[in-house]
Amino acid sequence: MQELFLNLMNVIVPVLICAAMGYGLARFNAPFDSKTIRTIIINIGYPALIISHLSAGHIEFDRFLMMAVAAACSVAAFGVIGFVFLTLTGLPVRAFLSPMMLSNVGNIGLPIALLAFGAEGMAYAMGFVVVVVIGISTVGMWIPSGRFSLRDLAMSPIVWSVAIALGLLGSGTSLPKPINDTFTILGGLSIPLMLLTLGHTLASLRVATLWQAVYLSLFHVVMAAAVAFGLVHLFGFAGVERGVVIVACLMPVAASSYLFIEQHMPEIAHEVAGFIMVSTLLTILVLPLALTLWVN
Repeated sequence: MQELFLNLMNVIVPVLICAAMGYGLARFNAPFDSKTIRTIIINIGYPALIISHLSAGHIEFDRFLMMAVAAACSVAAFGVIGFVFLTLTGLPVRAFLSPMMLSNVGNIGLPIALLAFGAEGMAYAMGFVVVVVIGISTVGMWIPSGRFSLRDLAMSPIVWSVAIALGLLGSGTSLPKPINDTFTILGGLSIPLMLLTLGHTLASLRVATLWQAVYLSLFHVVMAAAVAFGLVHLFGFAGVERGVVIVACLMPVAASSYLFIEQHMPEIAHEVAGFIMVSTLLTILVLPLALTLWVN
């Protein structure tokens, strides 16, 4: 039991320390250009990370596609269940549906998958990251704004990086070493910058409706566990695949979804901020239990 606890701490503590450093920067009012950092992550870091890891051969093409399909199914399931729940509770769907659908699998899930399951786990988790990141840059904007745009999807560097990576993965082609090393270095920016940004963002959010945030977060965890259970049995996942699916589904609400809600629905943004904060804190408690009792 002691060894298992130490392994869990080895997985979770580095993530918390990086996020705490971002939180500390915000509390000490240190210069931190979140917009520029997010631009770097979305336009350089994420695409480079996707290409470097998918083209490295840590995962077979068909297994990656299956994981991506499972991720799409999880987002769709979260959307349907979340829509019904929000409608029944009378909460504004435009404000809460995209956070309910899109989890923080990039900021927290990716480093945890890497630390817990190694390069293979990170490659599997990338299937979730690709789907969720595309969802954040499309559905995450469309729902709060009420505007649908295929142009935004077609112009996304992440979409192009996915196409390139899948082409390399499907054809078995390897990048020249200097190019591959370049993508590895640039992709290495993503995780620390994402975690610093997460901590900084959470420090700037104001919570006004705590109890609403608590029951939304509890519902999100229950929904995520049910969806993970269904996906594992539906696709027959086992081993590392199973662990990655469970971890990815149990990730908290994506902090980046707050940006679009603040832009289009500022009058309700503080309530969504509370949902994000409580969901993130709750995951810190839920994830060790899941890794101990469910994954292992």
